[in-house]
Amino acid sequence: MTIRFEQVKPRYLEAVKIESSEVWNKPIDIKQGKHLHIVAPSGRGKTSLIHFLYGIRKDYDGNILMDDRGIRDLSIEELSSLRSSKVSIIFQDLRLFPEHSAFQNIEVKRALNPFHASSRIREMATKLGIEAKLEKPLRTCSYGEQQRIAIIRALQQPFDVLLMDEPFSHLDEQNRQIAMQLISDEAVQRNATLILADLKKIDYFQADQILHL
Repeated sequence: MTIRFEQVKPRYLEAVKIESSEVWNKPIDIKQGKHLHIVAPSGRGKTSLIHFLYGIRKDYDGNILMDDRGIRDLSIEELSSLRSSKVSIIFQDLRLFPEHSAFQNIEVKRALNPFHASSRIREMATKLGIEAKLEKPLRTCSYGEQQRIAIIRALQQPFDVLLMDEPFSHLDEQNRQIAMQLISDEAVQRNATLILADLKKIDYFQADQILHL
């Protein structure tokens, strides 16, 4: 899947921030399988950009095209299909279900449109040190544990593009690198595009391009 930004800019963002950006109001093409790192301090529209790409916000000028189709032009059914089979996401606010177990939170994504066997969940959880938490209610897990659960969940469905909004913010250095390796391995397996937005440059993310928002 190719992604193209055509002079995209949030309608709410101050002109000075748009003018200094390497992303806003610029033409950008992202080829299939490329890894893009978006670096931005708070207040530059980092989360908005991820939400624009996922189609849950439309308050911007310009166009975002996926395979030459504007995201805003997709019907609800087409957008739902895109999210289930082409585009996965790790939200900054995680969007998990606190009363369900960690395993149920992950399995619900896999069950909707599976890419891996259910056993792969436990393999990933073991690598990330949360295998013992899988049967526990999510509300009993720390935020860092929940972040690892959200990462594993995003990897269970098919995708050509994985969007990541500060995916490692509450992880220690070891788990950050393990999680990044899991994600990178999945991207290679699928020839998937990775778009990672964070407050600062992540050295162990092997980006093809770094853009400052």
